[in-house]
Amino acid sequence: MYSGSSDGESHEAAQRKIPPASSMLWVRNLRRFIGSGTGLGSEALMELETKRILLDIFREKQQKSAEAGTIPSFYKKKPEEGSISHRVQRLAKYRFLKKQSDLLLNADDLDAMWVCLRENCVIDDATGAEKMNYEDFCHIASVCTEQIGPKCRRFFSPSNFMKFEKDESGRIAILPFYLYVMRTVSLTQARIDMSELDEDSDGFLQPHEMEAYIRGLIPSLAQLRDMPTGFIQMYCRIAAHKFFFFCDPHRRGKACIKKVLLSNCLQELMELHQESEEEVTDTEQAENWFSLTSAQRVCDMFIALDKDANGTLSKQELREYADGTLTEIFIERVFDEHVRRGKSGGGNAREMDFDNFLDFVLALENKDTPEGLTYLFRSLDLQERGYLTTADIHSLFRDVHQKWIEGGNYELCIEDVRDEIWDMVKPADPLRITLADLLSCKQGGTVASMLIDVRGFWAHDNRENLLQEDEEPEEE
Repeated sequence: MYSGSSDGESHEAAQRKIPPASSMLWVRNLRRFIGSGTGLGSEALMELETKRILLDIFREKQQKSAEAGTIPSFYKKKPEEGSISHRVQRLAKYRFLKKQSDLLLNADDLDAMWVCLRENCVIDDATGAEKMNYEDFCHIASVCTEQIGPKCRRFFSPSNFMKFEKDESGRIAILPFYLYVMRTVSLTQARIDMSELDEDSDGFLQPHEMEAYIRGLIPSLAQLRDMPTGFIQMYCRIAAHKFFFFCDPHRRGKACIKKVLLSNCLQELMELHQESEEEVTDTEQAENWFSLTSAQRVCDMFIALDKDANGTLSKQELREYADGTLTEIFIERVFDEHVRRGKSGGGNAREMDFDNFLDFVLALENKDTPEGLTYLFRSLDLQERGYLTTADIHSLFRDVHQKWIEGGNYELCIEDVRDEIWDMVKPADPLRITLADLLSCKQGGTVASMLIDVRGFWAHDNRENLLQEDEEPEEE
């Protein structure tokens, strides 16, 4: 027992005889030498200085977090114009976008891929379509990689092959695949171009940035090459406004780039790439908002309505829109909901500027879309309660009924029209119609037309005759 105790004491004594490393003179001198940076190379000194700066930043953030308590930071100040961080951010974005652009297939690469697809496909005996199975798909991938380079390899992945419809033999058509490649390249290039114009790199485009993007596209759009130089600025303003109407529903003044790329607006704009092989009527051109004919039509319409040429429209001037078929109560509600009051105040100060007019036209020409119907529903909601009652329908249709009778049409019962609207919408709550009800019934645009425009009600009342007129040319 005593011997065990003496051994433990001798072991502890031996441990006490060895001094700790921090007390050794040569260790202290080495640490002092390294800490001062003497004898280190330039790279080591730079690493040491970077470590010190980052440590200071970390401590500063820790101190701020401790002072702020448990409230997280939800706002990050953007770098100031001309600062080092701003320059570094712009340089990093430029290099990244340049790298992404270099990975894209150009026109020659796409032509070479199409040649490879056609030379290595098989012809379907039944349909005559050019198709390829997975073995052909892999072979074409190898050939394209040799001729074009590795940047085309990503399109020939197994997952891409499985995206396309296959026949009984497991083959896919080469044309849909090639169109998929072209659309992917086009959308990627569009995203790169938009990101270059995104000054603050937040993934959103402001109106002047969207206008700059459209202005850069004009020379490459076949149907816009002959646009008068003096009209370019106005055209870009009109074209950009549709993107914001559909991609900025909360009217924050900026449109998400991802939303813009996925929207039908961009596809409609890109349709102007196609050369017009046949003569196109003004009516057909006007159906595309981005056509030159449509832009001039909207601009001429505003000028014609602006009788006093002051650059804005009063309620009286807007009543002449669409030959005066819109109801008085609807015009009043549009000004209440969508037109801001002038700075001078007063009852007569509220007038519609050109941007508000573009929203107005877009809503009326796109009544079946969620964005257009949302705009119109705010005007139809007389009590601003988020729903329409039978009393609201009666009040709205009363003006339509008056114009209908003034036009020499037959007498009709407002209650019957009200009941018909209820049958068309089939609202979840039988006592009220909400915006969700109008969107889900797929007839919201028709209902809105019946309540705001006597011409819209006439089209609904004569829908069967109009359908027969549309079918007659096809039968001949």
